[in-house]
Amino acid sequence: MWLHVDPRSAVPVYQQVVEGVKAAVARGVLKPGDKLPSVRELAMELTINHNTVAKAYQELERLHVIEVIRGRGTFIAAEPVPADRDHRMRELKHAMVRWIVEAHHMQMDEEALLELFRTVLQEWRNGREHE
Repeated sequence: MWLHVDPRSAVPVYQQVVEGVKAAVARGVLKPGDKLPSVRELAMELTINHNTVAKAYQELERLHVIEVIRGRGTFIAAEPVPADRDHRMRELKHAMVRWIVEAHHMQMDEEALLELFRTVLQEWRNGREHE
């Protein structure tokens, strides 16, 4: 299955579902128009509470990653352009600054940081981001 959750993780399970769906879309595992399992089906597959999946689906819908079509099901959105793109871009920049500061304290120069980023990006593309 393309989605896994770890109930022992410090990250809430619903957030793991949100991040897992977003990652699957980013990798191309899930494409616009793909039908997702129903809340109950996914809850049974992951052996988690269906309210947890419902909460994750609500968050994904709010982020415009998925769309719910009444009577037909839940689908990957055709155009996942978030309404809060500017805010999220600022958050991404702040996270990147934290990486730069951390790299500095590890005595990494700019090229080493960029090489690490390229390596992680390649591993992520190949589905090996947790190595």
